[in-house]
Amino acid sequence: MNEPLVIAIDGPAGAGKSTVAQMLAARLGLTYVDSGATYRAAALKVLEAAVNPLDEPAVTRLIGATEVRVTTGDGDPEPHVFVDGNDVTARLRTPEVTLAAAQVSRLPEVRAKLIEMQRTFARGRGVVMEGRDIGTVVFPRAQLKIFLKADVEERARRRLKQDARDGRDATLQRTAYEIGRRDQLDAERKISPLKPASDAVEIDSTNLLADQVVEQILTIARIRQLM
Repeated sequence: MNEPLVIAIDGPAGAGKSTVAQMLAARLGLTYVDSGATYRAAALKVLEAAVNPLDEPAVTRLIGATEVRVTTGDGDPEPHVFVDGNDVTARLRTPEVTLAAAQVSRLPEVRAKLIEMQRTFARGRGVVMEGRDIGTVVFPRAQLKIFLKADVEERARRRLKQDARDGRDATLQRTAYEIGRRDQLDAERKISPLKPASDAVEIDSTNLLADQVVEQILTIARIRQLM
């Protein structure tokens, strides 16, 4: 193939995108990129600067002067996110940052800046990138597009386990509410709403293990002669 392989994996929070994308990238020898990390980094910057996430002019000015960098590859299973040179990876998964990320991601100028940044990660190399608009906006010409979904309760249980591993206190009810709220914000935003690309393959991961989802995607890739 003349162009590097780009696999886009989209879907709502808790559908298993990160785990599946990382496993898939490792199997195929591609770079894993979490696009949501760039929005979370922007949200963290906004919160720490005490700027209203819904104040578009103020947020745009702030993010326009902010450097966001995501390290990928080099054998590290987890990407590290840097804001103005500082590693903020451990601070990106709080409920406050999650909500603010959904809010700032609705702002057109902020999205434009971060989408262009995300596209640079695929220059000259193959990537598996996961997010909410990878197949529809960031890489509309990706060779393979997957839309991963799961029931809200199952997604909440998964997120609760992740929070426990990271040492954050949460309840299933609260987590389910936050995921539902995020779903609503993502689906209703005017710019790049969460939806499957017209040519995406939809996979319901509710009753599947991550490796089973990966095997399904690899089968699709083989059938399309992408590997």
